Amino acid sequence: MKRGLLAIAPTLAFLGLFFVVPVLGMLQRSLFTPAFSLTAYRDILHESTYWIVFASTFRIAAEVTLVSLGAGYPVAYWLSGLPPRRAHMYLVFVAVPYFTSVLVRTYAWMVLLSNDGLVNHVLATLHLIVHPLKLLYNETGVLAGMTYVLLPYMILALYAVMRGIDRRLVRAASVFGAGPWQAFLRVFLPLSVPGVAGGCLLVFVLALGFFITPALMGGPHQTMIAMLIDTEVDQLLNWSVASALAMVLLAITLVGLFLYDRLVGLETLLQGRC
Repeated sequence: MKRGLLAIAPTLAFLGLFFVVPVLGMLQRSLFTPAFSLTAYRDILHESTYWIVFASTFRIAAEVTLVSLGAGYPVAYWLSGLPPRRAHMYLVFVAVPYFTSVLVRTYAWMVLLSNDGLVNHVLATLHLIVHPLKLLYNETGVLAGMTYVLLPYMILALYAVMRGIDRRLVRAASVFGAGPWQAFLRVFLPLSVPGVAGGCLLVFVLALGFFITPALMGGPHQTMIAMLIDTEVDQLLNWSVASALAMVLLAITLVGLFLYDRLVGLETLLQGRC
């Protein structure tokens, strides 16, 4: 027991210093200004602007999650059916975006989606549009940029589960008269639910805290909580409300994890099964 505690002591110290202490500091700033007060939380509760931003954040996070699931599921399904060596080679390409910073990737998307960018140029060349489409500084740009960043997380979470599904079960269903779609819907899809749940949870939680992409590619209607926190700190110097916003976001995230644990089980994120 003592040896086990000694082995994990450096990890616990690291987490305590760089996670627990900052969180406690934010909690203290949100409650003491300098005396104990719930003013910051009352401001959030009664000010409609905060509710609008929270709704916008959750809407965008949910949309990004659904788009990532729709785009990532077929890719993960295809990769899971390949020989391990080939699948690992393609997974390297999935992870390639992480060799560049988020800022560089965001600016690249801004170049692609601008009025005279590659996307509008191709569509105009194909005579599909007459005037350039407005793809930047709106929800379309935010969804494109955020999905590009978060899609690999969805693919990897799905692939980890799909790789462990015995494909002989699908072939057995075909032997008993099930068509390809029936075998997929009744056998493979239910077995991949832990990967779907884990990938959606991971992408959704990460999307809640996005800052750079919506700040550069979105408009006023795409303001997210992280951007509002930055405004409270950098422009309004309102540290108590900024800390309260951060604590509310953390609490909502923890509630989501709790509900996931009750419905599916957090162990499925690691084990890949229900």
